[in-house]
Amino acid sequence: MFPPRVHAVLGPTNTGKTHLAITRLLAHASGMIGFPLRLLARENYDRMAAAKGARFVALITGEEKIVPPEARWFACTAEAMPLDRACEFLAVDEIQLCADPDRGHVFTERLLHARGTVETMFLGAETIRPLLGQLVPEAEIDIRPRLSRLSFAGAAKLTKLPPRSAIVAFSAAEVYAIAEMIRRRRGGCAVVMGRLSPRTRNAQVALYQEGAVDFLVATDAVGMGLNMDVNHVAFAGLQKFDGSRPRRLNAPEVAQIAGRAGRGMRDGTFGTTATCPELREAMVQAVEAHSFDPLVSLAWRNNDLDFSSVDALLDSLTAPPPRAGLVRGNDASDLETLAALARDPDMRALATGRGRVRLLWEACQVPDFRKITDDSHARLCARIFGHLARGQRLPDDWLATQFEGLSRADGDIDTLMMRLAGVRVWSYIVARSDWVGDPNAWQARAREVEDTLSDALHAGLTARFVDRRATHLLRRLEAAESEGELLSAVTSSGEVVVEGHPVGHVSGFAFHPDPATAGAEKRLVQRAARRALRAEMPRRVAVLEAAADTDFLVQPDHTLLWDGVRVARLRPGASLLRPQVEVLDSEFLDGAQRERLRQRLAVFVAGLVGREFAPLLRALEAGHADASLRGPLHLLEEAGGLVPGPTELTIPSTLRPRLKRIGVRAGRFALYVPELLKPRAAALRALLWAVRHGRATPALPSPGLVSRKIPEGTDSELWRAMGWVPAGPVLLRLDMAERVAAELAWATRARPTALPSQLGASLGLTADALPPVLRALGLRVIPAPSLAEDQYGPPSPPLIASPRKRAPEAAAPSPPKADSPFAALAALRR
Repeated sequence: MFPPRVHAVLGPTNTGKTHLAITRLLAHASGMIGFPLRLLARENYDRMAAAKGARFVALITGEEKIVPPEARWFACTAEAMPLDRACEFLAVDEIQLCADPDRGHVFTERLLHARGTVETMFLGAETIRPLLGQLVPEAEIDIRPRLSRLSFAGAAKLTKLPPRSAIVAFSAAEVYAIAEMIRRRRGGCAVVMGRLSPRTRNAQVALYQEGAVDFLVATDAVGMGLNMDVNHVAFAGLQKFDGSRPRRLNAPEVAQIAGRAGRGMRDGTFGTTATCPELREAMVQAVEAHSFDPLVSLAWRNNDLDFSSVDALLDSLTAPPPRAGLVRGNDASDLETLAALARDPDMRALATGRGRVRLLWEACQVPDFRKITDDSHARLCARIFGHLARGQRLPDDWLATQFEGLSRADGDIDTLMMRLAGVRVWSYIVARSDWVGDPNAWQARAREVEDTLSDALHAGLTARFVDRRATHLLRRLEAAESEGELLSAVTSSGEVVVEGHPVGHVSGFAFHPDPATAGAEKRLVQRAARRALRAEMPRRVAVLEAAADTDFLVQPDHTLLWDGVRVARLRPGASLLRPQVEVLDSEFLDGAQRERLRQRLAVFVAGLVGREFAPLLRALEAGHADASLRGPLHLLEEAGGLVPGPTELTIPSTLRPRLKRIGVRAGRFALYVPELLKPRAAALRALLWAVRHGRATPALPSPGLVSRKIPEGTDSELWRAMGWVPAGPVLLRLDMAERVAAELAWATRARPTALPSQLGASLGLTADALPPVLRALGLRVIPAPSLAEDQYGPPSPPLIASPRKRAPEAAAPSPPKADSPFAALAALRR
């Protein structure tokens, strides 16, 4: 009979080591392989089950046990390998982790003592070769070269990374920040961290592998054999927290992670991104050449434990290494928990005898996945030991309460991951068939809760870090740039659809992206919209050119509407009646198209002014031949049909009848065209006046009003320009003020006359408000005399009269000459 063969297959990443081990394992009648991560164990379990059938393949990790009765091949985590089960083939992956100060003692134990009955295989990096040959001299060492070339690509911005890139960060906060930036600028990414459950991790990897996203953001867990189609690995940092302090990555660790790029015969690249410092030249050369300093020591912890007492157990766990090349690693969480419970007198009193001390050690080995810095984990282990030491199983109601509290699928990503960590702890506990009453039922409950949380976590990660629309658009845009094809359309409601994705809506000649888009994503959508609107905008320009004048409106804010959408604004022009039209900015219009729009809208504005100001234009045409009328008419044209101010001194009496014949009135308060005081013409004139003077359009009184109070803080000159006459505390419409002033002046030309009883009503004023208004119009009110005590009958009405004409004052006498007799007389008088 041949002795068992021990075989070490060493080399860099992408040498086919794991594939070889799985092939050899399945070639034997039975086999077992240990992986450094639960995720890897689950991934290879699925491969083995597909090859051999699920009834013959087992999965054993700390939290999950699937062991069919006929199981012959086992995928395990290194810590959970059932070494009491004899197998023909046994393998341990990533054996260089023997040097890890935290977990290395587990791998060293497997290296020294775990063997298959026929064949044993250790897989890992070449750095362990000298120590492996020293500690396991019977091992045959096979060095395998990398199947593809790995080269350094330098630094690159996140926005410039090539598709199929993995960005590696070393904290959850960094992973989230980078993933958020990738979502905003590149459409989204998958997220892989060691804290994810296999279900969540597989769902996230599927997003990447199936092409839903082109980027993967991960922690250094991606370096432990997770095989994906990665072409480039970008480091977002070179420092990690090793459990006790932050430290810089060493060259083998960089190579382990960078080696994820390029699988099979496909070459890969690595580099830096974001705020990562530059890689030193020596490290780059070492990674490219796969040449590293060998390991000088492996972590070790005594496995020959003394359970005679708690102190004896602690002493055996802290025993010194028995040979060169082995060193004590960091105290693991199980040893720290044991030391904490050993300080509790109650625990010491309960842990008597070898059986109970062993039970205490098993309780302390419950993994601390939650990593809470208080003593909650130690208290949990103490409670478990308390139940078991008293011969009890863990209470069902306690287990039910724990799972009930963890089963909530609400909360943010960190909350869900913390609950998943809690589920992992309880999955480990209920996997111990000697601790719980119905292990199968509790394990099913644990898987149910984990699946629920995993699905919620995957949905949360996808919702936060994946924009499927942006990713699809980005790919199609890149393809369209080379192929010239992009499926796009604008619906009748103005919605812009690109490749089946609504990206916004077009209003007039402006594109409005979805409100949810911002930053770089907004620029991507605009880029897609530009391609979609290449044919739509010229069509809209043609439609506007052919539109009827009734399709346009002028707004009080000086803008022009087309089909209810702002497309242009009015600017001051050569005169009040000839404003300029300025087309609103649009990145989708070129200079020629803007000019076509401007010309059509200018025609509409000119037509609107021509219609509403037709009485003025007729007066200008009629008076053009009369040179004496050109001055007043020019003023009227410049002012838009109304020149405020008295005309007695500016318009000779001989011109007034001639102006009246062409529709112009030279009144007491203004030179104006009465027809332009009608509501529509007045509103347009107010707007054009505001455009001309760079002011907001004044709000005119409602049509039909002839008077109103003067608004506080308003300019009286503004109201005069709008055709309203300030008269004491009120404004009178110009035509009404002219009519009332003329009628009353004629009635009082010879003598005072009774105040018309209906005057207040016709002006919309009370009797008390009339006197100051009439005084402002150049009239005076004579109050009615009161009746004497012996007089009877109706009182005399108040009278209205023209203003008193004062007698001219005598001129002051000029002083006498100094040398005249009158000067001496004046001096005597003084």
